[in-house]
Amino acid sequence: MDDDIKSASAAGLGLLFCVLATVTGAIWARFSWGTYWNWDPRQTSIFVLLLIYGAYFALRSAVEIEEKRAALSAVYSIIGAVTMPFFMFIMPRILASLHPEPILNVQGKVHMNTTMLIIFISSLAGFTGLFFWMWNLRIRTTRIEAHQPH
Repeated sequence: MDDDIKSASAAGLGLLFCVLATVTGAIWARFSWGTYWNWDPRQTSIFVLLLIYGAYFALRSAVEIEEKRAALSAVYSIIGAVTMPFFMFIMPRILASLHPEPILNVQGKVHMNTTMLIIFISSLAGFTGLFFWMWNLRIRTTRIEAHQPH
């Protein structure tokens, strides 16, 4: 049960961060390319990722028995985790994209200005810390809610 709480909490936050990345990316696309959505490989990949999250939560809401919901959700999470690297890292490199070259290019070299790289790494560390802080809060509140009499 505790692992299911952790998994569902992580998925909820993953969905939140994915939606925020999609919305802010669309705003950036509007200013850079003149339109919010171009069906670029990276945009299509994040759309598929949103669909994977949506199916996860649809599955969770369709199963009433806690043990069965936890088991099915765990299996689906593994399948989603296996497909995600393809949609986020491989597909955008196979197809032509409006996006600039990835930070880590095919040769394994970092392709970014030093100042920009420092800001990027700081931002990555900050958002990772924010994720784990929010995840911990969500786990604790879910545990408290589970022990409350209904």
